[in-house]
Amino acid sequence: MLSLILAILSSAAVSVVMRTGEARIRGTMGMFAVNYAVCACLSLAFAGGIRPADTAGMAFAAGLGLISGVLYLTSFAFLKFNIHYNGLAMASTFMKLGVVITTLIAIFIFREQPKLTQTLGILLAAAAILMLHAGGGEEGDRRFLWFLPLLTLCGGVTDAMANVYEKMGAPALKDTYLAFTFGAAFVCALLMCLIRHEKAGKAELLWGILIGIPNYFSSRFLLAALAALPAVVVYPVINASVILLTAAAGRCFFGERPGRRKLAAMMVILAALILLNL
Repeated sequence: MLSLILAILSSAAVSVVMRTGEARIRGTMGMFAVNYAVCACLSLAFAGGIRPADTAGMAFAAGLGLISGVLYLTSFAFLKFNIHYNGLAMASTFMKLGVVITTLIAIFIFREQPKLTQTLGILLAAAAILMLHAGGGEEGDRRFLWFLPLLTLCGGVTDAMANVYEKMGAPALKDTYLAFTFGAAFVCALLMCLIRHEKAGKAELLWGILIGIPNYFSSRFLLAALAALPAVVVYPVINASVILLTAAAGRCFFGERPGRRKLAAMMVILAALILLNL
């Protein structure tokens, strides 16, 4: 239970800290690079270093980790963009809605048969997205609303890579897989910094570290929670709790007030997340 609580707090902290520091950060990719450097270092520390001779599963962990790293950076960039333009609560909600993508991948790639509740959850999630885009909507927000489904898609595919590793990778190399994932994300962010001539100043260094610590532990505590509790308990509890925590933080600390349409969509998404994991 402790791992589950820590996973919830770590996941919510990533969005809240990112929202807190966005006004102070000038070089986004510099901050991302520092964040992923911290994650990679923590992964290596817990993995005890990388020893290629340990197992034949190392090649799979490395290959999938490299793909996941690119996806991690992309989804993180989408998250930051959506926090800025669509608010903390909406961005976190749609990030967690990525469970729809992982469910669809499990159905079509791993040939898992969906339950009735999962089918209803997918339909509810689609209804929530349509609810945001149909009709009026808040002025000034509509041109950025389409980035929310993109966040869902990217976040879902990223989470699906972890599911692929759970099913096909060596359990003893989970920390090594995370090290390759965060290491690849760091290299990509660093390359983007060089291309865009961005420099990581004191602000990027500070906030990159502050974001990187909960970012790593959100992944680690999730794996620990899944080892101790059934997935049907872990995923709905984490997803729903993070949505509620970030919505409360957005209201209390940043003065965010979602309109009626957005609030209704969030409630529908909460119901969809619960159905998807029953």
